[in-house]
Amino acid sequence: MQSAFSTLDWIVFASYFILLAITSVVLSRTKINTSRDYFLSPHAMPIFAVALSVLATSQSAATFLGAPEYSYTKDFTFIGFYFSALLAVIFVAYVLIPKYYEMKAVTVYELLESRYGESAKKQAGVMFLIGRVLASGARLYIGALAISMIIFSDIIFLHVALSILILMLGALAYTYFGGVRSVILSDVIQAVTYIGAGVAVLIYLYYSLEHIEIIKTLSEHNKLNFIDGSLDGNFSIFTLLGGWLLLNIAAFGLDQDMTQRVLACKNKNEAAKSLIISILLTIPVVLLFLAIGALLYLFYMQGGVDQSFDGEKITIFMYYILNEMPDGLRGLVTVGAIAAALSSTNSVLGAMASIAVEDIYKPWRLKQSQIEEQHFVKASRFAVLFFAAVLSLMAMASYFWQRYSDLSLISFALGVMAFAYTGLLGVYFSAIFTSRGNEKSVFWALFGGFVTVLALQPYSFGIELAFSWQIVIGTVVAFFIVQLGGAKNE
Repeated sequence: MQSAFSTLDWIVFASYFILLAITSVVLSRTKINTSRDYFLSPHAMPIFAVALSVLATSQSAATFLGAPEYSYTKDFTFIGFYFSALLAVIFVAYVLIPKYYEMKAVTVYELLESRYGESAKKQAGVMFLIGRVLASGARLYIGALAISMIIFSDIIFLHVALSILILMLGALAYTYFGGVRSVILSDVIQAVTYIGAGVAVLIYLYYSLEHIEIIKTLSEHNKLNFIDGSLDGNFSIFTLLGGWLLLNIAAFGLDQDMTQRVLACKNKNEAAKSLIISILLTIPVVLLFLAIGALLYLFYMQGGVDQSFDGEKITIFMYYILNEMPDGLRGLVTVGAIAAALSSTNSVLGAMASIAVEDIYKPWRLKQSQIEEQHFVKASRFAVLFFAAVLSLMAMASYFWQRYSDLSLISFALGVMAFAYTGLLGVYFSAIFTSRGNEKSVFWALFGGFVTVLALQPYSFGIELAFSWQIVIGTVVAFFIVQLGGAKNE
């Protein structure tokens, strides 16, 4: 099919990629002497840059399109998730971050090595890698699907695959040469692009609704609810202080993807500040995209909308982009979606490579014989390329699974990382707050937490239980499995 892009859209699109090319060259000039430099930066990173990088990493193309969908169909209660995240990062900032800095960790799983032994670190690292391949591969697919719809006006495999490669090459441009320093500084660019596109859409939508009393109409339709006091709501106060709080502790404190950039700060105090600032910045950004969804509700209030594209269900924001958005703005929003996808993709490449090299390959190689540090710098870059290929293949496999399997790969893969989180939460809580547990019980706890949440999925045994409560149950199971192991020295 012919592209929906106009000449103006292509100019915006091309300008963005020229900016990517120039900044990738400039930001990659940092001299890298060791693998630690590559994964944590040879120089301490500024607090605000790290905060923006965490913000950009926590968002994705799925969030870019998904937040407006939530407020379009429901209300603003989704924002509660990020107030829960604020409580979580306060815990991470003052309980976990000091421990990581005290041991000069490159990866968060080194804490488990000091507590339970080297195999515990490797087991947690492998769990992270498996979860990340599935989850990040699915997110990459979602971003590529959106880009293919906008640029090529179809979702045939060739165009989706091309969109996947566009995103991956953009991510590699920063990650491969400059390491985490380039990633953090490029995330600042992606965050500004992502937010700028959202602001432009909000302004355009607002002026297109000039004859509607926006606040009054939204209030009459119960769209301005920010707090859910029910017992069974997706983002009720109870779930925000339960499963979602645990999920956010894991995401911001136990996931190398998010925590890696925080470890690049000057000291633990700056790291703590950057983490808290990132959430304080994220809250208004999410409100921005929820506001877009609310305005789209008013825009389409009078007529029915068929939210589908070539048989694929699409979000209301994607429908609006494809059918209503003017020239130029469509190009800017496409760039915003790419920026959201890039910021989550380039970070995960560095995170996965750091686990593979620092936690698995480097300890093994040094046991064989001493070797120059440049060997591990090369190994780090090779690992980035390897995981770029793996994630791209996973994203392409998602295309076929989505179409030919009764089990939704996207629903499964986006939850896989959360499955892994329950085991990690149980193990870390045991490591920090008790003296019990050993290498064997850590392995079974990681496995037990994952399997518990998997078993609670509707497609496993037909159990219908809110996902936030699944996180709580999986964490409790993993915690008690570790406790059964006894103390390491017993």
